[in-house]
Amino acid sequence: MLGITAILSPVFAPGRMVDYPGYSLPGVAASLLFLLLTVKHPDDFRVVGPALPILAKVGEDALLTCQLLPKRTAAHMEVRWYRSDPDTPVIVHRDGAEVAGLQMEEYRGRVEWTEGSTHEGSVALKIHQIQPGDDGQYWCRFQEGDNWKEASVLLRVAALGSSPNIHMEGPGEGGIQLVCTSQGWFPEPEVYWEATWGEELLSFSQNHVLGEDGLFCVEDTLVVRNDTSETYSCFIYNRGLEEAKEAAIALPASSRVIGPSQPILVRVGENIEITCHLSPEANAQSMEVRWVRSHYYPAVHVHVSGAHSAGEQMAEYRGRTVVMRDAVHEGKLTLRIHDARTSDDGRYRCLFGKDGVYQEARVDVQVMAVGSTPRITQEILKDGGLQLRCTSDGWFPRPQVQWRDRGGRAVPSFSEAFHQGSQGLFQVETLLQVTNGSVVNMTCSISLPWGEEKAAWFSLSDSRIALLWMALPVLLLPLAMAVDLLKVKRPRKDQKHHSNQQHLRNDGSHTRTSL
Repeated sequence: MLGITAILSPVFAPGRMVDYPGYSLPGVAASLLFLLLTVKHPDDFRVVGPALPILAKVGEDALLTCQLLPKRTAAHMEVRWYRSDPDTPVIVHRDGAEVAGLQMEEYRGRVEWTEGSTHEGSVALKIHQIQPGDDGQYWCRFQEGDNWKEASVLLRVAALGSSPNIHMEGPGEGGIQLVCTSQGWFPEPEVYWEATWGEELLSFSQNHVLGEDGLFCVEDTLVVRNDTSETYSCFIYNRGLEEAKEAAIALPASSRVIGPSQPILVRVGENIEITCHLSPEANAQSMEVRWVRSHYYPAVHVHVSGAHSAGEQMAEYRGRTVVMRDAVHEGKLTLRIHDARTSDDGRYRCLFGKDGVYQEARVDVQVMAVGSTPRITQEILKDGGLQLRCTSDGWFPRPQVQWRDRGGRAVPSFSEAFHQGSQGLFQVETLLQVTNGSVVNMTCSISLPWGEEKAAWFSLSDSRIALLWMALPVLLLPLAMAVDLLKVKRPRKDQKHHSNQQHLRNDGSHTRTSL
C-alpha cells in the first residue's frame, strides 16, 4: 500500500491541485481505482492439487499432496484433510501439530502427516494399507484466521484379483457351461471370453458379488455346443490398472464328476452327507475339491491336497463340516455337514479341479422337520356358530394343512396363517367355521410332501356336551335364587312349633324358681 500512497500524495495534496499534462483528473482516479482492485491483499492465497488422479493398489500406501500458492510457509496455518464433511476429517494439522479427537474412525492408525516443504506451502498426507473404501475424492483445506481455500484430490484404488479358474458343467440339453471364477478385484472388473480363433464371445450370465472385504468375486458363464472340441479363454480385466488375468480350458475334458442321482433327504439336527466321485475312477489326492452353494466364493468347504482351506469357508458352515477321504485314491470324497439346519436346504455343487480346470456335479439337499401334534380349540361366535382353531409348530418346509369331515372329504378352511421363526421352522394356524349341524366330527391334518403327517380329531357331539356342562351353572343360578326367595317369604311350620315349645320351657323354669 506504500506505493499507492506515494502515487496519491501529489494528486490530492492538501491546499493545492497539481495538473499533469495529458491526464484528466477523472482518468487518473479511474486508474487508481483499478490499481486498488487488482493489488492482492497479503492474506490472499489459493490451493492446488494434482491434475491427475492418484492410483494406489489395495494393501499399499498412498501419498496425497496439495500446494499453497503463492508459495509461503504454512506452519502457522490449519491444514485439514477430509472426505465429504469438514467436521469429520481424515486428519487436522494446526500450528505444527496434529489435532486429536476429530479423526474419522476408519482412518485411525492408518494416516500420517508427512513433513515435506511446509515452509513453501507444500503438504502431504500418507494413507497406509489402502482399502477399497479409501477410493474417492479428498479435500485439502488451508485456513488462516477466517480465510480458507481448498483443493480436491482424487484417489483411485485398484486391486488385481486371483488368476481365474474355469470349470465345466454338462454336457446337458442346453450345451456345456463353462464357468470362469476369480476373487479379489476392485473396482468391478470386465470379463470376456475368446475362442481359439480369437473371436470374442458373449457371456451367458455374469454374477459379480461385492464381498465383506470390499472386493469383487466374479462368476461368468459361457455356453458352448455339446460336440465342441475347441479351447476357450476367459479374460478378467481391471481398467484402472490396465491389467488382465486369463485362464483357458480345452474341451472335451478327460473325466467328469458324478453326484447322487436323487435328492438327499435329512431331518433338522441330523448330519448331511454329500458324496461325489470321478468317472472314470482317478486318484484325487492332489486335486482341489470344493463344495459350494450358488456361488464359487465363499464355499461350504474347500479341500486342497488333503487339507481343509478354512479361509474361503462361509461363516454359517464353520465348525460344522468335515471331509471323509477314505476312498480319495478312487476319486471319491464325502462332505459331512453336522447338525442340519433349515438354511442348509437347497442345491450344492461339488467341483473337482486341477491346474485351473474344474468339473462339477449338482446335488439337491432337502431338509425337513415334522412339527408337533395339532391342537384343536373351539370358539362360540356371536351369531351362535362354532369356529374351530387348529395350531401346530416346528414344521419345515412349509406344510400343507387340510380339514376333513367324518367321511374323509376335504373341507375348505376359513383361513390359514404361517409364521416362520428365527430358526426357519413354520408355525401353523388354520380356522374352520362349522355351519352344518349334521357334521359330527372333524379332522385337522398337517403334512409334508414326503408323506409325513400329523392329525387331530375333534367331535362336535362331545363339544355340545362340554358346552352344556359349561352352560349348566348359568341356567341353574336363577332357579336357585327363586327357591331362596320363596324360603324368605314363607316360614316353615316346624319353626313356629319350635318357638312355642321354647316359650313353655321358659315359663316352667320361672315357676320352679318361684317355689
